[in-house]
Amino acid sequence: MTAVNLKALLSKANKNNYAVAGLVVITWEDALAYTEAADETGIPIILQAGPSCRAFTPISILGKMFRHLADQTKTPICCHLDHGFSYKECKEGIDSGFTSVMFDGSKMPLNKNINISSKISNLAHKYNISVEGEIGEVGYFKGKSSKGTDINQVKEYSIKSKVDAMAISVGNTHLQTSKVAKIDFNKILEIQKITKLPLVLHGSSGISNNIRKKVARMTNVGKFNIGTELRMVGCKSLRKSYNKNINNFDKISILKPSIVELKKATIKVIKNIGPINAKK
Repeated sequence: MTAVNLKALLSKANKNNYAVAGLVVITWEDALAYTEAADETGIPIILQAGPSCRAFTPISILGKMFRHLADQTKTPICCHLDHGFSYKECKEGIDSGFTSVMFDGSKMPLNKNINISSKISNLAHKYNISVEGEIGEVGYFKGKSSKGTDINQVKEYSIKSKVDAMAISVGNTHLQTSKVAKIDFNKILEIQKITKLPLVLHGSSGISNNIRKKVARMTNVGKFNIGTELRMVGCKSLRKSYNKNINNFDKISILKPSIVELKKATIKVIKNIGPINAKK
């Protein structure tokens, strides 16, 4: 199936009270496991190339890789550049085959964030590519603290930025290794009274399964970014596979079990927040 943009996925998700997982890719094995999970369940997903991934593999290669996997898969897949920090970086994603790009101007003053977001939106929309923006800085576990989304800035940003989806900060934290995040549910409801844009929660590994499901079913949060939770599964499986036979130097045979385990974990994640009538 041909890759789809983010707007198409999230509009349908909001309409039918479910959410789509933005799955953080680091290597080919991750992307393969995620797409196999999507194919097996029939649940759409978003393949995401964040800064760590792009530091390891060129954007041009990632674009081709994501599109290749999407075109091999029966289920709709969005090819998404995550946390682009400049117009130039997002343009490179647009030029490299991504069907969606995210501009992270959350650390900037509102006017600058709006200005760059709107320029990226104007360019992307010419090619039917979606844009995700962010208002309210999402912090990092054992790092910089979050700055919650300012309700007073939501309306102006959502209109003037021309983005198709808006990431918000309501208690979510990047790189959280345990599910302890306290999500401000009422704040989400307050935000969606101001804007009809699909909302996005980054750092969703730190949100419990029950809360993720509740938010997916009862709000306009149409996208949960999930990386750390699945990365932990993949790495634990990889260590187990290696330690099982430390004299094995066939790299592919060492890697393969981790792909299987990662697919199993991914299926649980996407079923939890996905369509109610998804395959059992």
